[in-house]
Amino acid sequence: MKFFSIAGPVNPEKHYCLPLSTRLNEDELHALIKQEKYFILHAPRQTGKTSTMLNFAQTLNNGGVYTALYVNVESAQAARSDYIKGMYTIIEEFLNHIEDQLPNEKNIIKYLIKKIKDQKLSGSSLTSMLQYWAKNSAKPIVLFIDEIDSLVGDTLISVLRQLRSGYTKRPKQFPQSLCLIGVRDVRDYRIWSDEKKAMVLGGSAFNIKSESLRLNDFTKQEVHALYMQHTAETGQKFNKDAMDYAFEITQGQPWLVNALAYQACFKDVTDYSKPITKEIIEKAKETLIKRRDTHLDVLIDRLQEPRVYNIIDAIITGNIKTAAELKPDDILYARDLGLIKMKGLEIANPIYQEVIPRELTYAKQEEMIQDIKWYQDTDGSLNMTKILKAFTEFYRENSADWLADCKYKESGPHLLMMAFLQRVINGGGKIHREYALGRKRLDLFLSWKKQKIAIELINTAGRS
Repeated sequence: MKFFSIAGPVNPEKHYCLPLSTRLNEDELHALIKQEKYFILHAPRQTGKTSTMLNFAQTLNNGGVYTALYVNVESAQAARSDYIKGMYTIIEEFLNHIEDQLPNEKNIIKYLIKKIKDQKLSGSSLTSMLQYWAKNSAKPIVLFIDEIDSLVGDTLISVLRQLRSGYTKRPKQFPQSLCLIGVRDVRDYRIWSDEKKAMVLGGSAFNIKSESLRLNDFTKQEVHALYMQHTAETGQKFNKDAMDYAFEITQGQPWLVNALAYQACFKDVTDYSKPITKEIIEKAKETLIKRRDTHLDVLIDRLQEPRVYNIIDAIITGNIKTAAELKPDDILYARDLGLIKMKGLEIANPIYQEVIPRELTYAKQEEMIQDIKWYQDTDGSLNMTKILKAFTEFYRENSADWLADCKYKESGPHLLMMAFLQRVINGGGKIHREYALGRKRLDLFLSWKKQKIAIELINTAGRS
């Protein structure tokens, strides 16, 4: 039986998935290849880049016009600035992928085996290998290099410059077309060279890029189509409001869309005669947030980068004055990571809106000792006067030390209050957050049993 993929590339024989040929405009890809272009495909992690390009490489090979290879170079990350060591790892990856995908390419396989065995690799070995392969290939070569931006320092610089050096020799003596695949556009690479003792920009090391393509998130219709595959396979139905809500809280982010459905259908409701409702999707959402899966952990790690926290800090407070100081390149970087929307300065989706403030204050929440009973009236309802008085006292006693260590200077008070409220209502209520740059406020909505409580945090002159 098929299931929703939440780790690694999609396998259509095992996983529910959208037709891989529809994720990108294949006519555009064919045109770029025919025109001998070198181009970039970038998108946030776990959006389907690897699955899509593996499928496209296979399509090209089946077409009989080109020899296409997909290769992942992430394993060379460990070499960092030792580019000779990095070359060994990359050449080995080429050998492994060619043997797997193109077993009839005997000439290049023998060449690579000999190079590795003789240990005669240098900072130009990638250029030499690709030149040898192109000269001895019966068909033009099309190359897809994945995880390119996982390489570090001089190893990345060496790869980019070697690819650039052979560009003028294509297609007879170098790959006709090449696609670099990663999270970020090459223009955004800022690479420290130990050899040069200077920062090198990716755009200067690889100034032959003709296009930057981006893999988009799912549309609402695509989310419905994906979920209906499970219904067709098992008979288990998704209520329309459940599918609509899944799109609303994920905004089509592929990993989140799949992870919600996997949790709902294979963990929470395994009796396929019972439908998946909006309430079940809500429960799955909370589980994902609390479980802190790898996908979310990677995003959380990015929140500590100066280029990111300046932007998120401004968004949480809605502070336009702070936003005016943001660098356009940093905004593009945050968008490439998938943290903020492509249009406007807002957090990418409601799940990330929940995850970000919770994780930024996770350690502090763990320190807090709170009991919901302290803040309930005799009828079980929340007494907000008691809660706000308790927070005021807590803030007086704890804020100075916490804010001194917090990178999020503008939004620190907001985050501390959200942490306090989260700790109070954990397990029995929910906090709904609405924030975006330009609002000049952060709106919180507390749900406790039948109560709906609105709290508005206003930022004035940098103070909350």
